Parts: sequence; C-alpha cells; structure tokens
Amino acid sequence: MNKLIQNEMMKLIAKKRLLVIAAIIAVLVILFTYAQYKEVQTQREKLGTSDWRTTLQQQIVDTTNRLSSSRISEEWKKQLQVTLQQEQYYLDKDINPSEPGAPTFIRIFLENSIDLFLPLMVMVIASDLVSSEHSLGSIKLLLTRPVKRWRVLFSKYISLCLAISLIVAITGILSYLISGSIFGYKGWGTPILTGFSVTDAGLNTSAVKVLDLWQFLLMDFGLVWFVAIVVGTLSFMLSVLIRSTAAGMGVMLAALISGAILSNMVSSWTSAKYLFMVNLRLTDYLKGAAPPIEGMTLSFSLLVLLAWWAVSLFVAFFVFTKRDVY
Repeated sequence: MNKLIQNEMMKLIAKKRLLVIAAIIAVLVILFTYAQYKEVQTQREKLGTSDWRTTLQQQIVDTTNRLSSSRISEEWKKQLQVTLQQEQYYLDKDINPSEPGAPTFIRIFLENSIDLFLPLMVMVIASDLVSSEHSLGSIKLLLTRPVKRWRVLFSKYISLCLAISLIVAITGILSYLISGSIFGYKGWGTPILTGFSVTDAGLNTSAVKVLDLWQFLLMDFGLVWFVAIVVGTLSFMLSVLIRSTAAGMGVMLAALISGAILSNMVSSWTSAKYLFMVNLRLTDYLKGAAPPIEGMTLSFSLLVLLAWWAVSLFVAFFVFTKRDVY
C-alpha cells in the first residue's frame, strides 16, 4: 500500500498541479491583502482616526441605516439585524473583532474561501485522479497488477487526502507570510468571541465564550479541512463515474456555484438544507452568522456533509471494483 500511495503522489507531483494551485493561492492572498490594506486606509481617511471603537461605531451606524431601507429583502434584513447585534456586543465587551495582524487576516481569508475558492482548488486535484487513467489508456495496465482494485482506489484516495491537507497548509502559510508583511505577524493571543446562535428572537449570546485567536483558528482550519475532504471525495466519485475529466469538473463546478447562489436564496425552501453545497460555510456558525435556512446548526451541517461523504465514497469504491474496463 505504501508503494501504491508513493506512486500516486509521484503522479500528482509530476503533473505540477500543486505548484499551480500554490501560485494561484499566493496571487489571491496578495490581492486580498491589498484590498484589506486599502479598506483600512479608506476608513482612517474617512473617520480621521485609527481607533477601532470609532470604526466599529460607524459600522453600527451604517448597518442601522441599511436596515431602514425598504428595498432589502426580509432574509437580508434578518442577517443585518444579527450583524448589528454582534457589532454592538463586541463594542460593549470592548473587544476588537478585526484586530490588525496576520492571524486575523488568515481567519477572514478562510471564512471567505471555504465554500468556493478552496473547494475549486481541491476539485482541480480530485477530478482526474481516475478519469485521467481512462483518457490516457493506462487504466488497463494499472489493473493488471496483482493488486486488488479496492487497494488501487484506496491508494488514490489517501493521496487525495494528503494533497488536500497540503493545500490547506499552503493556504495558511502563504496567508500568514504575505499578510504579515503588511499587517504584522502578531495577534495570536487576540481575544475573539464565539458561541453566538441565532434564534427566532434574534441573536442569543448566552453561550458566548472568549477564546484566543490561535484557538479559534484551529477550529477554523479543522472545519475548512473537513469541507475540503467532503468536496474532494465528491469530485473523486465523479472521477470514477465519469470518464471525461472535463465533464466531471463541469458538474462539480456547477454544483459549487449553484450552492453559493442558493445560500442567499433558499430561506423558504427547507428541504434544500440537505444539499451538500448549502452546508459548506461551516465557519459561519463559529462567528454566529445567520444560517441560510432557519433551524440549521453546526451539528446538522456536519452530519449532512458526513452523509454525503460516506455515500460518495461507497459509490466510488462499488463502481470501481465492479465496472468492466474492457
């Protein structure tokens, strides 16, 4: 098994896709860092101060003004109300929710890339692990080895999990190194609040806890890694079912983009909460954002994604071991 995994990892390295993904992540982190820097500069020029309390008070005023508009939907209004209550809670507790520094940048970057950007990077790796063997004609040669089919596929899946872990690690390292050159490398012990929950009455703060930012980031990275594994497994299944890499990537891309759209539009479609793409933003539960569908919780989303992972893995192994490649 070790030799099989080593062989699969050599294939991934030879394709140089990990290098391309690292380059894409680096470019996006640079752009995001610049955008954050310009936003901070704009706020300072607008308010004439760098005091975070003044900035947060202005955000509260802006959110209140947006709530008074009659042109926003009820779903968006509920989200703004939750955001307003959170901002006021941070101000009352005298905690800066956006303490400048590389750790804060990592948190914000992960929260914004968990449902689309990182899954797309994972999809690039996972979508052709098996389908490429068909397109290159090497599937027959691969299966002539005196190794059971499930072992061959399992080695590919382990290699995928290792590649996903590497992508998540690269994201964290590059985010820290690049953003730290602008915002500084301190801030691991910055206090941050978690444990917010959204109820019919609004924001519930009874279970709120204060954590150091490094502890919060560990949870963020764990959830991001889990989402990447689920999306990678689904792409892996499509690679087994569909012999065309382009077709498999197209199906997964359509699912991810539709999920990003549905998350803002499905509040009245309760059965949509069982779709995997509606449950990808797990980090939103940590910061207390309103769920896309009322009643959804972190535990529920984890169970839904776990069910999709188990089913897709079973289908992949069942089809691969039973299919006649000749």
